[in-house]
Amino acid sequence: MISDAHKSDLLLVVVTLFAAVGWMFSKEAVLMMPPLMFMAVRFLIAGGFLALFALPSLCRLSPDQLRRSIGVGAVFGIAMTCWIMGLYHSDSMGEGAFLTSLGIVIVPVLARLVFSEAQPLSTWLAIPIAAAGLALLSLANGFQPDPGQLYFVAAAFIFALYFTLNTRAANQRTVVNKKGESVLKHRVPALPLTAIALLTVGVVILAESALSEPWRPTLSNPDPLLIVWVLASALIATAGRFLIQTYAQSLAAHSHGVVILVLEPVWVALFAVFWFGETMTALQIAGCSLIFAALLVNRWGALSRGIKTLLKNRKSA
Repeated sequence: MISDAHKSDLLLVVVTLFAAVGWMFSKEAVLMMPPLMFMAVRFLIAGGFLALFALPSLCRLSPDQLRRSIGVGAVFGIAMTCWIMGLYHSDSMGEGAFLTSLGIVIVPVLARLVFSEAQPLSTWLAIPIAAAGLALLSLANGFQPDPGQLYFVAAAFIFALYFTLNTRAANQRTVVNKKGESVLKHRVPALPLTAIALLTVGVVILAESALSEPWRPTLSNPDPLLIVWVLASALIATAGRFLIQTYAQSLAAHSHGVVILVLEPVWVALFAVFWFGETMTALQIAGCSLIFAALLVNRWGALSRGIKTLLKNRKSA
């Protein structure tokens, strides 16, 4: 019988695969419709789908929980705007995945600078390695990054803020208000938090699209294949991914799961080669390798605990 820990590991690998194919679905979709319009539709469908499952929990949320969930979604929406514009302007989907994954390295730095959370030595060792990877990725343009790279890096920083705010919203904690009083902030359950965040992303990007993109060509003559890409992105790569991830993380420690999620840019790079026929220069491969190394160094504590747990389970089997 498979243990909960092993089941969680397998499901999180599926999550990284869903996230990776989401890059492909999105790339196909933005070739056929305005990028912001696509993201708005994708997240509204995904958020509405999850809201159906979360309806009882949504009705029980307090005004403070609702406000924090919308705040998380608003930041997430800005991050996704940068991400989709990076994907729209970039010629290398694999490179973009590694640049975006820098958010994992930035999360603990942001937590330290903004929320004064102590961080292990591995975090500070990972930063120069990631910076070296970024430098190599920009060397091809003579240290003049293209718009796609700039959007992806901006997305990484904003994703880091989103991850930090999302974690704080999902966990109960005590804060001190302006009057010096201790106030208990109740956690927001994962499913309603995700549903509200995804819906907020959809609303934010829909407003951006309405102000900056033409809708008529897409709405007047939608391509049947475009509908497939949009639904696949919304239901598989967004709603399905977050549902499976939430369930998987309920079975095992979150820190262990973060290590497995580092696989996402690797899958994206591989799928980009097979699906779009992308290639990378030696400098790009070196840069992506350094960024991946930085992710592993940054999560070395969780990685070492995961290896020890795996060896212990094998000995006891």
